[in-house]
Amino acid sequence: MVRVAMVVTNACAPDPRVVRHAEWMVEAGHEVTVHAFDRSMEHPMSENHRGVRIMRYHLGKTPYGGALRTYQGIRAFQRQVTRTLLHDPPALVYCHDADTLRVGTALKQQLGVPFVFDMHDLQHTWIRFEAPHSRLRAVLAGQMKRGMLNRAKDASVVITSSGRVNQASRGFAEWLAHHGLQSHVVENRPEAPIPNRPSAQRSGWTVGYVGRVRDRKALDVLVKAVRAMQPHERPKIRVAGDGVAAAGVRRHLMELVEAGDVEAEVTGAFTQEELPDLMAEIDVMYAMYSPQRGNIMQGALPVKMFDAAAHGVPSVVNDGCLMAEVAKSEQLGCPATWGDVESVADALKSARGMEVRLDVTAEREHRRWKEAVLPLLEPLQ
Repeated sequence: MVRVAMVVTNACAPDPRVVRHAEWMVEAGHEVTVHAFDRSMEHPMSENHRGVRIMRYHLGKTPYGGALRTYQGIRAFQRQVTRTLLHDPPALVYCHDADTLRVGTALKQQLGVPFVFDMHDLQHTWIRFEAPHSRLRAVLAGQMKRGMLNRAKDASVVITSSGRVNQASRGFAEWLAHHGLQSHVVENRPEAPIPNRPSAQRSGWTVGYVGRVRDRKALDVLVKAVRAMQPHERPKIRVAGDGVAAAGVRRHLMELVEAGDVEAEVTGAFTQEELPDLMAEIDVMYAMYSPQRGNIMQGALPVKMFDAAAHGVPSVVNDGCLMAEVAKSEQLGCPATWGDVESVADALKSARGMEVRLDVTAEREHRRWKEAVLPLLEPLQ
C-alpha cells in the first residue's frame, strides 16, 4: 500500500476528476488523502468519500479569479500543505493543476518524494481573460507559464486532459510536447451513460449552461442568439452553477426577464447528485467559451459536453478546435462560430432533438490512467 497525498486548490466538494482519480488509487489498494483549499470555508474540514479522505484547509475567505487576494490565498495554502506533508511525508504527491506544483517540487527537492502532475487546464491563460490586451497581464501570464513548465520537468509522470484525435486540432498533450514534456492523456469523461433519460413534461424547449459560471461573454453570446430567433422559436435559458461571473450573469438575466426579452431561470451551486435532475430540465447544453481565454483553441475538452452526452443531451460547442472535432466525430452535438449570432442560433436549433450517446466513458480513461500511474506506484510499495 502506498500513501498518496493529492493536492487541489478548490474545496473538492466534489471535484469529479480529482475524486475519480483518488477512487482509482483506492481501488488499486492505496491510501489517499486529498488536501483541498476550501476558499469559502463552508465545507467540513474532514470528510471520507468512498474510502478517500478529504482534508480541507480553512485559511480565510479567498476569491476565485486573478486578483491579488487570490494569489495570496493560494500561496498560503501551498505553504501550509507543504509544511503538513514535510512533517508526515507521503510516498507520492499527486498535483492537480499548475497551482499545486510548488508542493510537489518542495517535497521532491527536500525529501526525494516523487510527484505526478495532472494538468487539467492551461491555468496561465486565465489571468489574461478579463483584459487580453493588458501588457502587465501578458507579463504575469508568461511568468506563470515558465514557472509551470520548469516545475513540471521534475514530475515523474505528467497526465493531461486532452490530445489530438486526428491530424487537425492539437490537444494539451501536443502543447506540452512542444515545450519538451511528454504526457499521458486521460480525458475528463464521466462514468457510463445514464440510462433512460427522463423526459420532463413541459412546453417549449430549454438551453442549459450548467457548471462553473466563469465567463459573462459566453452568456452574452447565448442571449443574443436566443433573441435573434423568432419569438415562437426561442428556448428558455437555464443557468446553474457558481463561479466568478455567477452574480453578474444572474443580475443580467433577471433584468432581461423583467423586460420580457427572454425566459430564464438561474440557480447556484449544485452537487453531483443533483446533476441528473438538472440535465432532465434541458434539451441542449450550451458549451461555448471565449477564444480570448486561449485554452479552448489550444485543445481543452471541457467536461460540460461529456456530462451532457452521458445524460443524452446534445451540446453546442466552439468550431475550429479539438472540442468541435470530438463533438462531430462522436456525434455529441453541433459546432458554431464564436461571436456569430446567426451561427450559434442555427446550431442551437439543429442540436434540438439530436439523439446522442456517450460511448467512450471513464472506463477507457481508467485504463489509460493505470498505464500511466501504476508503474510508478509499484516500486513505492
